[in-house]
Amino acid sequence: MKEQAAFETGQFLTFKLDEEVYALDILQVREVLDYTTITKVPKMPKFMRGVINLRGGVVPVIDLRLKFGLDIADNTVDTCIIIMEITLDGETTLLGALADSVQEVITLDSGQIEPPPKIGTRLNTEFIKGMGKKNDDFIILLDIDRVFSSEELSLVQGDHEQKEELSQAHMA
Repeated sequence: MKEQAAFETGQFLTFKLDEEVYALDILQVREVLDYTTITKVPKMPKFMRGVINLRGGVVPVIDLRLKFGLDIADNTVDTCIIIMEITLDGETTLLGALADSVQEVITLDSGQIEPPPKIGTRLNTEFIKGMGKKNDDFIILLDIDRVFSSEELSLVQGDHEQKEELSQAHMA
Protein backbone atom coordinates (compact mmCIF):
# COMPACT_ATOMS: atom_id res chain seq x y z
CA MET A 1 0.00 0.00 0.00
CA LYS A 2 1.18 3.49 -0.80
CA GLU A 3 0.52 4.88 2.69
CA GLN A 4 2.43 2.05 4.34
CA ALA A 5 5.35 2.51 1.94
CA ALA A 6 5.49 6.21 2.86
CA PHE A 7 5.69 5.33 6.54
CA GLU A 8 8.42 2.78 5.89
CA THR A 9 10.69 5.50 4.51
CA GLY A 10 10.08 7.32 7.78
CA GLN A 11 11.58 10.61 6.58
CA PHE A 12 9.52 13.78 6.53
CA LEU A 13 10.15 17.45 5.78
CA THR A 14 8.62 19.50 8.59
CA PHE A 15 7.31 23.01 8.13
CA LYS A 16 5.19 25.53 10.03
CA LEU A 17 1.86 27.12 9.26
CA ASP A 18 0.83 29.51 12.00
CA GLU A 19 2.08 27.76 15.18
CA GLU A 20 1.46 24.18 14.00
CA VAL A 21 4.08 21.83 12.62
CA TYR A 22 3.17 19.83 9.50
CA ALA A 23 5.18 17.27 7.58
CA LEU A 24 5.38 15.88 4.05
CA ASP A 25 6.86 12.59 2.98
CA ILE A 26 10.38 13.47 1.84
CA LEU A 27 9.87 11.36 -1.31
CA GLN A 28 7.27 13.87 -2.53
CA VAL A 29 9.43 16.95 -1.90
CA ARG A 30 11.50 18.09 -4.86
CA GLU A 31 13.09 21.19 -3.35
CA VAL A 32 12.55 24.21 -1.11
CA LEU A 33 12.80 27.69 -2.61
CA ASP A 34 13.13 31.09 -1.01
CA TYR A 35 9.98 33.13 -1.51
CA THR A 36 9.86 34.63 -4.98
CA THR A 37 7.40 36.72 -6.96
CA ILE A 38 4.21 34.81 -7.72
CA THR A 39 2.27 35.79 -10.84
CA LYS A 40 -1.42 36.02 -9.99
CA VAL A 41 -3.88 34.17 -12.21
CA PRO A 42 -7.43 35.54 -12.54
CA LYS A 43 -10.52 33.54 -11.51
CA MET A 44 -8.64 30.98 -9.42
CA PRO A 45 -9.76 29.82 -5.97
CA LYS A 46 -8.39 31.98 -3.11
CA PHE A 47 -5.91 29.29 -2.00
CA MET A 48 -4.36 29.31 -5.51
CA ARG A 49 -1.85 32.15 -5.23
CA GLY A 50 -0.59 31.99 -8.83
CA VAL A 51 2.37 30.54 -10.72
CA ILE A 52 6.15 30.79 -10.61
CA ASN A 53 8.84 30.17 -13.19
CA LEU A 54 10.97 27.20 -12.16
CA ARG A 55 13.87 26.79 -14.57
CA GLY A 56 11.67 27.69 -17.55
CA GLY A 57 8.64 25.68 -16.39
CA VAL A 58 5.39 27.01 -14.97
CA VAL A 59 4.59 25.71 -11.47
CA PRO A 60 1.29 26.53 -9.72
CA VAL A 61 1.65 27.77 -6.12
CA ILE A 62 -1.00 27.24 -3.47
CA ASP A 63 -1.33 28.69 0.01
CA LEU A 64 -1.90 25.88 2.51
CA ARG A 65 -2.84 28.44 5.16
CA LEU A 66 -5.88 29.48 3.10
CA LYS A 67 -6.71 25.90 2.16
CA PHE A 68 -6.73 24.92 5.85
CA GLY A 69 -8.88 27.92 6.86
CA LEU A 70 -6.10 29.94 8.49
CA ASP A 71 -5.62 33.67 8.01
CA ILE A 72 -3.28 34.83 5.29
CA ALA A 73 0.14 35.76 6.69
CA ASP A 74 2.62 38.45 5.79
CA ASN A 75 5.73 37.14 4.07
CA THR A 76 8.86 37.05 6.22
CA VAL A 77 12.48 36.09 5.59
CA ASP A 78 11.45 32.53 6.53
CA THR A 79 8.55 32.29 4.05
CA CYS A 80 9.35 29.68 1.42
CA ILE A 81 7.84 27.61 -1.36
CA ILE A 82 8.00 23.82 -1.07
CA ILE A 83 8.03 22.24 -4.53
CA MET A 84 6.24 18.88 -4.35
CA GLU A 85 5.33 16.08 -6.70
CA ILE A 86 1.66 15.24 -6.45
CA THR A 87 -0.30 12.56 -8.23
CA LEU A 88 -3.57 13.35 -9.98
CA ASP A 89 -5.40 10.50 -11.70
CA GLY A 90 -2.14 8.55 -12.00
CA GLU A 91 -0.26 11.53 -13.46
CA THR A 92 2.54 13.25 -11.54
CA THR A 93 2.73 17.03 -11.56
CA LEU A 94 4.72 19.69 -9.71
CA LEU A 95 3.01 22.00 -7.25
CA GLY A 96 4.44 24.68 -4.99
CA ALA A 97 3.10 25.25 -1.48
CA LEU A 98 3.73 28.37 0.61
CA ALA A 99 4.99 27.67 4.11
CA ASP A 100 5.69 30.09 6.96
CA SER A 101 9.02 28.34 7.49
CA VAL A 102 10.71 25.01 6.86
CA GLN A 103 12.01 23.29 9.97
CA GLU A 104 14.02 20.13 9.29
CA VAL A 105 13.98 16.63 7.85
CA ILE A 106 13.03 14.17 10.58
CA THR A 107 12.88 10.42 10.82
CA LEU A 108 9.89 8.84 12.53
CA ASP A 109 9.52 5.12 13.07
CA SER A 110 6.09 3.49 13.06
CA GLY A 111 5.95 3.66 16.88
CA GLN A 112 6.05 7.46 16.68
CA ILE A 113 3.08 7.67 14.27
CA GLU A 114 -0.52 7.48 15.42
CA PRO A 115 -3.48 7.09 13.05
CA PRO A 116 -5.30 10.28 12.04
CA PRO A 117 -7.81 11.50 14.60
CA LYS A 118 -11.45 10.51 14.13
CA ILE A 119 -13.38 13.74 14.46
CA GLY A 120 -16.79 12.50 13.40
CA THR A 121 -18.20 12.74 9.92
CA ARG A 122 -18.50 16.54 9.68
CA LEU A 123 -14.77 17.28 9.33
CA ASN A 124 -12.67 15.91 6.50
CA THR A 125 -9.43 14.50 7.90
CA GLU A 126 -8.67 12.08 5.07
CA PHE A 127 -5.75 14.29 3.97
CA ILE A 128 -4.00 13.55 7.28
CA LYS A 129 -1.86 10.39 7.07
CA GLY A 130 -1.22 10.38 10.77
CA MET A 131 0.04 12.25 13.77
CA GLY A 132 3.76 12.03 14.38
CA LYS A 133 5.21 12.45 17.85
CA LYS A 134 8.63 13.94 18.44
CA ASN A 135 9.52 14.63 22.05
CA ASP A 136 6.19 15.89 23.45
CA ASP A 137 5.10 17.66 20.25
CA PHE A 138 2.63 16.51 17.61
CA ILE A 139 3.41 16.79 13.92
CA ILE A 140 0.54 16.59 11.41
CA LEU A 141 1.61 14.21 8.62
CA LEU A 142 -0.10 15.33 5.40
CA ASP A 143 -1.15 13.16 2.48
CA ILE A 144 -0.60 15.95 -0.03
CA ASP A 145 -2.26 13.94 -2.81
CA ARG A 146 -5.52 14.13 -0.80
CA VAL A 147 -5.38 17.74 0.40
CA PHE A 148 -7.07 18.88 -2.80
CA SER A 149 -10.04 17.40 -4.61
CA SER A 150 -9.34 16.16 -8.13
CA GLU A 151 -11.52 19.03 -9.42
CA GLU A 152 -9.29 21.59 -7.66
CA LEU A 153 -6.13 19.95 -8.97
CA SER A 154 -7.59 19.73 -12.48
CA LEU A 155 -8.32 23.45 -12.30
CA VAL A 156 -4.76 24.17 -11.19
CA GLN A 157 -3.29 21.75 -13.73
CA GLY A 158 -5.50 23.13 -16.52
CA ASP A 159 -4.32 26.64 -15.75
CA HIS A 160 -0.73 25.41 -15.73
CA GLU A 161 -1.20 23.98 -19.24
CA GLN A 162 -2.81 27.24 -20.46
CA LYS A 163 0.13 29.26 -19.11
CA GLU A 164 2.63 27.00 -20.89
CA GLU A 165 0.72 27.39 -24.17
CA LEU A 166 0.73 31.20 -23.74
CA SER A 167 4.43 31.15 -22.87
CA GLN A 168 5.27 29.12 -25.97
CA ALA A 169 3.07 31.36 -28.17
CA HIS A 170 4.97 34.45 -26.95
CA MET A 171 8.33 32.80 -27.70
CA ALA A 172 7.34 31.98 -31.28
